[in-house]
Amino acid sequence: MTEAFLQYVWRHRLLEGPLVTTEGIPVVVERPGELNRDAGPDFFDARLEIDGIHWAGNVEIHIKASDWNLHGHSSDRAYNNVVLHVVYVYDTDVVLENGKKPPVLDISKCIPDYLWDNYERMMNPADDSRIPCANRLPEIPDFLFQLSQDRLLVERIERKSGDVQRILKESKGSWEQSCYWLTAHYFGGKTNAFPFELLAKVTPMRIVAKIKDNAFRVEALYFGQAGLLEGEFEDDYPCSLQREYNYLRNAYQLTPIEGHLWKFFRIRPSSFPTLRISQFANLMTKSNNLFSKLLESEKASTLQELLEVEASEYWLTHFNFDKASKPSPKKFGKDLTNIVLINAWAPLLFEYGVAHGDDVYKDRAFSLLQQLPPEKNRITKLWSAEGIVPKNAAESQSIIQRYTEYCSCKKCLDCQLAFRLLKTKP
Repeated sequence: MTEAFLQYVWRHRLLEGPLVTTEGIPVVVERPGELNRDAGPDFFDARLEIDGIHWAGNVEIHIKASDWNLHGHSSDRAYNNVVLHVVYVYDTDVVLENGKKPPVLDISKCIPDYLWDNYERMMNPADDSRIPCANRLPEIPDFLFQLSQDRLLVERIERKSGDVQRILKESKGSWEQSCYWLTAHYFGGKTNAFPFELLAKVTPMRIVAKIKDNAFRVEALYFGQAGLLEGEFEDDYPCSLQREYNYLRNAYQLTPIEGHLWKFFRIRPSSFPTLRISQFANLMTKSNNLFSKLLESEKASTLQELLEVEASEYWLTHFNFDKASKPSPKKFGKDLTNIVLINAWAPLLFEYGVAHGDDVYKDRAFSLLQQLPPEKNRITKLWSAEGIVPKNAAESQSIIQRYTEYCSCKKCLDCQLAFRLLKTKP
């Protein structure tokens, strides 16, 4: 038995039979109250009828009644407004800080056996590599599953909007600059997201705008600001970049980041930061007003075309400076493009709509996700194995949200689907 399960049963009114206190007094639950996830009683503002008298107050729930004393509630004034102590094991009477005794409700015989059995099976699945409720997913009606998916998509994009809010605060409310920084963040991938965002922050857009007509100068600016043009080189190209950057550095009083921040180890050569920096320089040469382009475009294909950039000619035969390789194109492919659109640009659009009270942009954010192909990763493969195959990025974002926020941490009690399955007899 867990306290979280008891709270769940109380919250959703799943108790059966007449409710009677340990002193034989009848209890009617008119409203279970609001679940409190912070310090203090478990439920605030409950409405109860005890022995014919209506009460408004708080409810505290424990596995054992003695947990009240173990948790120090008897000396805590915050619990003086508890009007009912709900327990699974009644092993002692308790008192409030003011000396009064709250009525005690023993619910050990009021919980249907199948509820606990369902819960145990979800918490302890036979195969930990599967979704906890995988074997019962077919019981979920299609309409209910879709409603749950829609809610999770909103959850997912709202969570990512938190990153947008952080960036906006740092940029003092500049949407264009926030888009620039966030785009850079996701250009770096998981391994180099931090140094890439830092690179964008130390390379002002106004300077890029002044030199954007010269792709070579833009590339020199970014490689120099990345701290990757220090030391001596053998090839003519990095030497030329170095000379150009030294000029730009003195002209604009620039300070680069530390080159050691970039990670190359255990990364596929096609994802080396050298290639990504060249590709990002190419993007900024094409357009350094990224957010304006985002607001203007309603089709995902237009944004994909904007982001599908290629590293400069030198990188056709290189993955790093002074190290030649077999010729191969170095494009920022569609999968990477979609990662930026899903994780940076859609949340930007959504948060812009929230900030300006304009549902058009919030709807555009969802539309963008619906137009993009589904992500392919470990989590989407797990769901696909259970017959839940996403058709687009909106659906893949929903199942990723469900898995990361509910399934993997076994928060089944907070999941809409699990709620349906828990209260249904197998």
